[in-house]
Amino acid sequence: MPADSPPTALIAADLIRDEARRAPDKPGVYRMYGEDGTCLYVGKARSIKKRILQYAQGRFHTQRIGLMVSLTRSMELVITASETEALLLESSFIKQLKPRFNVVLRDDKSFAELMIRKDHRAPQVRKHRGAHTTPGDYFGPFASTWAVNRTLNTLQKAFLLRSCSDSVYETRTRPCMLHQIKRCSAPCTGLISLEDYAGLVDEASAFLKGKSRAVIGRLSEEMSAAAEAMDYEQAARVRDRIRALSAISMENSVSADGVAEADVFALFSEGGQACVQVFFYRGGQNWGGRAYFPRVDRTDTDPEILAAFLGQFYEDKPIPRLILSNVRPHELELLEEAFSMKAERKVEIANPRRGEKLALVDHALTNAREALGRKMAEGSAQGKILDEVCEAFGLDSRPERIEIYDNAHIQGTNAVGGMVVAGPEGFQKSQYRKFNIRGEDLTPGDDYGMMREVMRRRFSRLVKDEDAGEEVVRPDLLLIDGGAGQLAEVLAVLADLGLDDITAVGVAKGPDRDAGMERFFMPGRPPFMLPLKSPALYYIQRLRDEAHRFANGAHRTRRSMDIKKNPLDEIEGVGPGRKKALLHAFGSAKGVGRASVADLVKVEGINQPMAERIHAFFHPAATRR
Repeated sequence: MPADSPPTALIAADLIRDEARRAPDKPGVYRMYGEDGTCLYVGKARSIKKRILQYAQGRFHTQRIGLMVSLTRSMELVITASETEALLLESSFIKQLKPRFNVVLRDDKSFAELMIRKDHRAPQVRKHRGAHTTPGDYFGPFASTWAVNRTLNTLQKAFLLRSCSDSVYETRTRPCMLHQIKRCSAPCTGLISLEDYAGLVDEASAFLKGKSRAVIGRLSEEMSAAAEAMDYEQAARVRDRIRALSAISMENSVSADGVAEADVFALFSEGGQACVQVFFYRGGQNWGGRAYFPRVDRTDTDPEILAAFLGQFYEDKPIPRLILSNVRPHELELLEEAFSMKAERKVEIANPRRGEKLALVDHALTNAREALGRKMAEGSAQGKILDEVCEAFGLDSRPERIEIYDNAHIQGTNAVGGMVVAGPEGFQKSQYRKFNIRGEDLTPGDDYGMMREVMRRRFSRLVKDEDAGEEVVRPDLLLIDGGAGQLAEVLAVLADLGLDDITAVGVAKGPDRDAGMERFFMPGRPPFMLPLKSPALYYIQRLRDEAHRFANGAHRTRRSMDIKKNPLDEIEGVGPGRKKALLHAFGSAKGVGRASVADLVKVEGINQPMAERIHAFFHPAATRR
């Protein structure tokens, strides 16, 4: 750079000052971009002009903001009708772009809910994730799959609601197994009238809305009436329903008054890291919680962290009427206004100082403190393990991204390749990938060919994305489930694609598949083993077992889908209506296959040409003659 060239920060400040001249004195959102086009920061302001002029003046509160300004090469402005709308748009942009200099919510997964459908004469209860597109009542969020499954089982025991799909419901001619184990009232076969079934649905909705005492009271009266009428079998059935409801009510009940519907947040920060623990309370019950570890900077204050976290957290989630927290978030009134506008009802954010609500917040804070302590301890131990992995495989530095590959099949059928990803913060499940093996030239059971196909598809895509200028993270280490043969296939693919600088290691199971006796294969080195008590060996075993679990799960899913396929789906012209009519007439696809053309013509919707086509599908040899 010439001696008289202005410093980079000054160039960036001039750019921002130039943007400020054209910026309106109105509310909105601004985005700062770096030289490579990545978003550095997203902010909102009541006046965009005044806010970005502050950046150009060079009076920064922290060195971090100064660095951000120095890296800025372009800006984009979005005008909004109000600062409230700007806040909502800012949260959406941060969640989408994950800018380097913002507090960013990481590992944000959707929560499960329970849905009681209202678009069917016999409403179905089922688990649900995502947008509320189907008419019905939604209850949640549940913080874990275990919690929602337990509640669903309780609803089935207590209210005998169906969980089957509409297609199964329509084709039932006799009650299914769930009715036999007393988890469904079998409205599909008329064992309960639709009017009585609707009463069960109303009771289930009331229970989930927190009216458990009233529901249990009505059931108790019903049990007493049945006992007085000497209908002891009915009384016993109602008793079992009461027990199921009482068990979950006592286990999840909340003693705090006025907490029928609330989310409780607690933020604990230490050493430049932060943990936010959230618990969900609905219908007077605790529906579980989850710990989050947002990306923060040491200069971020707790109120700023919590405000940014809440904005991103509720960007795609339903907002309760009450939010409790141990920290008063920055711009609390503005957050309340934004959330109320989004929820279309009043939302309160409270920072309790006494009473039972404070006890709920303190409980969440204890969980947040312990979760952050565990994460920091695990991070320290994880670093030492990665150092050992680095030494064992001759890496230049700790691996930031490790990809582990395994294949699963049964005698070559339904073959699936699985890719698991791990790093300094543990398994990165959002990065897992499965590959349905589809090479037509592969011999069934050809493990080498399967690995070759998985590697070519995975790394051809990586090279294509790099060529397109997309941001791609290359793996630092590949662990391949297999020995020298599988490793040779991997190395050949990497060499063809110009990626032979990526370290690949084959992990072969020991004699009799003994854990601890694994042999490792690397190019240019003879096969070797790691010490039996080496932490690196235990770590690699965990990675390999996770890849094995993931690949086997993907294989089971594919095999199950294959088993469920109906031959009728492959016949041109046989849609859902004709398929249903054929199954009603002959009971199964096998029955359809045994039917003659004359029998098929008798089915509603099946004419002579269609009957002949169906018959030819099941009897190709006869057709050829």
